[in-house]
Amino acid sequence: MTDLHQIYHQHFQDVYRFLLSLSRDEHVAEELTQETFFKALKHIDSFQGTCKLSVWLCQIAKHTYFSYLDKQKRYELTPQIDHGSGQDIAWKTVERAEAFRIHQILHRMDEPYKEVFTLRVFGELSFGEISRLFGKTESWARVTFFRAKQKIQSLYKEGNQS
Repeated sequence: MTDLHQIYHQHFQDVYRFLLSLSRDEHVAEELTQETFFKALKHIDSFQGTCKLSVWLCQIAKHTYFSYLDKQKRYELTPQIDHGSGQDIAWKTVERAEAFRIHQILHRMDEPYKEVFTLRVFGELSFGEISRLFGKTESWARVTFFRAKQKIQSLYKEGNQS
Protein backbone atom coordinates (compact mmCIF):
# COMPACT_ATOMS: atom_id res chain seq x y z
CA MET A 1 0.00 0.00 0.00
CA THR A 2 2.87 2.40 0.70
CA ASP A 3 4.09 1.93 -2.88
CA LEU A 4 0.76 3.09 -4.30
CA HIS A 5 0.69 5.97 -1.83
CA GLN A 6 4.20 6.96 -2.94
CA ILE A 7 3.29 6.70 -6.65
CA TYR A 8 0.26 8.91 -6.06
CA HIS A 9 2.24 11.61 -4.26
CA GLN A 10 5.16 11.41 -6.69
CA HIS A 11 3.07 11.74 -9.86
CA PHE A 12 -0.08 13.60 -8.78
CA GLN A 13 1.18 17.07 -9.77
CA ASP A 14 2.40 15.93 -13.21
CA VAL A 15 -0.88 14.21 -14.04
CA TYR A 16 -2.92 17.11 -12.66
CA ARG A 17 -0.93 19.71 -14.66
CA PHE A 18 -1.26 17.61 -17.81
CA LEU A 19 -5.03 17.36 -17.40
CA LEU A 20 -5.29 21.04 -16.48
CA SER A 21 -3.47 21.94 -19.70
CA LEU A 22 -5.94 19.83 -21.67
CA SER A 23 -9.13 20.87 -19.90
CA ARG A 24 -8.22 24.41 -18.80
CA ASP A 25 -10.54 23.84 -15.83
CA GLU A 26 -9.22 23.19 -12.32
CA HIS A 27 -12.28 21.25 -11.18
CA VAL A 28 -12.30 19.01 -14.25
CA ALA A 29 -8.54 18.43 -13.94
CA GLU A 30 -8.90 17.52 -10.26
CA GLU A 31 -11.75 15.11 -10.94
CA LEU A 32 -10.01 13.48 -13.91
CA THR A 33 -6.75 13.18 -11.97
CA GLN A 34 -8.56 11.22 -9.28
CA GLU A 35 -10.20 9.06 -11.93
CA THR A 36 -6.83 8.50 -13.62
CA PHE A 37 -5.25 7.20 -10.43
CA PHE A 38 -8.30 5.06 -9.73
CA LYS A 39 -7.98 3.47 -13.18
CA ALA A 40 -4.22 3.06 -12.74
CA LEU A 41 -4.74 1.32 -9.40
CA LYS A 42 -7.40 -0.91 -10.91
CA HIS A 43 -5.13 -1.89 -13.83
CA ILE A 44 -1.70 -1.76 -12.18
CA ASP A 45 -1.16 -5.40 -13.18
CA SER A 46 -1.25 -4.37 -16.84
CA PHE A 47 1.71 -1.99 -16.40
CA GLN A 48 4.54 -3.85 -18.11
CA GLY A 49 7.35 -1.42 -17.39
CA THR A 50 8.13 -0.85 -21.09
CA CYS A 51 7.79 2.89 -20.51
CA LYS A 52 8.13 5.16 -17.52
CA LEU A 53 5.32 5.08 -15.01
CA SER A 54 4.67 8.79 -15.63
CA VAL A 55 4.16 8.12 -19.37
CA TRP A 56 1.74 5.30 -18.55
CA LEU A 57 -0.18 7.55 -16.16
CA CYS A 58 -0.35 10.37 -18.72
CA GLN A 59 -1.69 7.93 -21.31
CA ILE A 60 -4.41 6.88 -18.89
CA ALA A 61 -5.08 10.58 -18.16
CA LYS A 62 -5.30 11.37 -21.88
CA HIS A 63 -7.79 8.56 -22.49
CA THR A 64 -9.75 9.61 -19.41
CA TYR A 65 -9.91 13.18 -20.73
CA PHE A 66 -11.07 12.08 -24.20
CA SER A 67 -13.74 9.86 -22.59
CA TYR A 68 -14.83 12.87 -20.55
CA LEU A 69 -15.10 14.96 -23.74
CA ASP A 70 -17.16 12.26 -25.46
CA LYS A 71 -19.57 12.20 -22.51
CA GLN A 72 -19.84 15.99 -22.56
CA LYS A 73 -20.71 15.96 -26.27
CA ARG A 74 -23.48 13.44 -25.63
CA TYR A 75 -24.97 15.65 -22.91
CA GLU A 76 -25.03 18.78 -25.09
CA LEU A 77 -28.69 18.91 -25.93
CA THR A 78 -28.76 22.12 -27.90
CA PRO A 79 -25.94 24.21 -29.29
CA GLN A 80 -25.40 27.66 -27.81
CA ILE A 81 -26.96 30.32 -30.00
CA ASP A 82 -24.82 33.38 -30.67
CA HIS A 83 -27.01 36.38 -31.21
CA GLY A 84 -24.11 38.21 -32.81
CA SER A 85 -23.34 38.23 -36.48
CA GLY A 86 -23.96 35.20 -38.67
CA GLN A 87 -20.29 35.29 -39.67
CA ASP A 88 -19.23 34.59 -36.07
CA ILE A 89 -21.43 31.51 -35.94
CA ALA A 90 -20.20 30.28 -39.32
CA TRP A 91 -16.56 30.84 -38.38
CA LYS A 92 -16.97 29.00 -35.05
CA THR A 93 -18.62 26.10 -36.86
CA VAL A 94 -15.76 25.88 -39.35
CA GLU A 95 -13.15 26.07 -36.57
CA ARG A 96 -14.86 23.33 -34.59
CA ALA A 97 -15.16 21.06 -37.64
CA GLU A 98 -11.50 21.58 -38.55
CA ALA A 99 -10.36 20.90 -34.98
CA PHE A 100 -12.45 17.72 -34.94
CA ARG A 101 -10.84 16.55 -38.21
CA ILE A 102 -7.39 17.09 -36.71
CA HIS A 103 -8.41 15.10 -33.60
CA GLN A 104 -9.68 12.29 -35.86
CA ILE A 105 -6.35 12.19 -37.69
CA LEU A 106 -4.45 12.30 -34.42
CA HIS A 107 -6.57 9.47 -33.00
CA ARG A 108 -5.51 7.18 -35.90
CA MET A 109 -1.79 7.95 -35.62
CA ASP A 110 0.73 5.50 -34.22
CA GLU A 111 2.68 5.98 -31.04
CA PRO A 112 4.91 7.73 -30.14
CA TYR A 113 3.82 10.37 -32.67
CA LYS A 114 0.32 10.69 -31.25
CA GLU A 115 1.54 10.99 -27.66
CA VAL A 116 4.38 13.42 -28.40
CA PHE A 117 2.10 15.67 -30.47
CA THR A 118 -0.59 15.60 -27.77
CA LEU A 119 1.89 16.38 -25.00
CA ARG A 120 3.44 19.24 -26.97
CA VAL A 121 0.32 20.89 -28.40
CA PHE A 122 -2.41 20.14 -25.87
CA GLY A 123 -0.25 19.51 -22.83
CA GLU A 124 2.01 22.46 -23.67
CA LEU A 125 5.04 20.55 -22.45
CA SER A 126 8.52 21.57 -23.53
CA PHE A 127 10.66 19.23 -25.62
CA GLY A 128 12.84 18.75 -22.54
CA GLU A 129 9.85 17.63 -20.47
CA ILE A 130 8.67 15.29 -23.22
CA SER A 131 12.15 13.79 -23.57
CA ARG A 132 12.27 13.14 -19.81
CA LEU A 133 8.84 11.47 -19.86
CA PHE A 134 9.99 9.04 -22.55
CA GLY A 135 13.55 8.67 -21.28
CA LYS A 136 14.89 9.92 -24.62
CA THR A 137 16.91 12.90 -25.81
CA GLU A 138 15.45 16.33 -26.48
CA SER A 139 16.45 15.90 -30.14
CA TRP A 140 14.35 12.74 -30.28
CA ALA A 141 11.36 14.68 -28.93
CA ARG A 142 11.83 17.46 -31.50
CA VAL A 143 12.20 15.06 -34.43
CA THR A 144 9.24 12.94 -33.31
CA PHE A 145 7.06 16.05 -32.97
CA PHE A 146 8.17 17.32 -36.38
CA ARG A 147 7.36 13.97 -38.01
CA ALA A 148 3.98 13.83 -36.26
CA LYS A 149 3.18 17.32 -37.53
CA GLN A 150 4.16 16.30 -41.08
CA LYS A 151 1.95 13.20 -40.90
CA ILE A 152 -1.00 15.23 -39.67
CA GLN A 153 -0.54 17.82 -42.42
CA SER A 154 -0.25 15.12 -45.07
CA LEU A 155 -3.35 13.26 -43.89
CA TYR A 156 -5.24 16.55 -43.57
CA LYS A 157 -4.42 17.46 -47.20
CA GLU A 158 -5.48 14.00 -48.38
CA GLY A 159 -8.81 14.51 -46.63
CA ASN A 160 -9.34 17.84 -48.41
CA GLN A 161 -8.79 16.26 -51.81
CA SER A 162 -11.32 13.48 -51.35
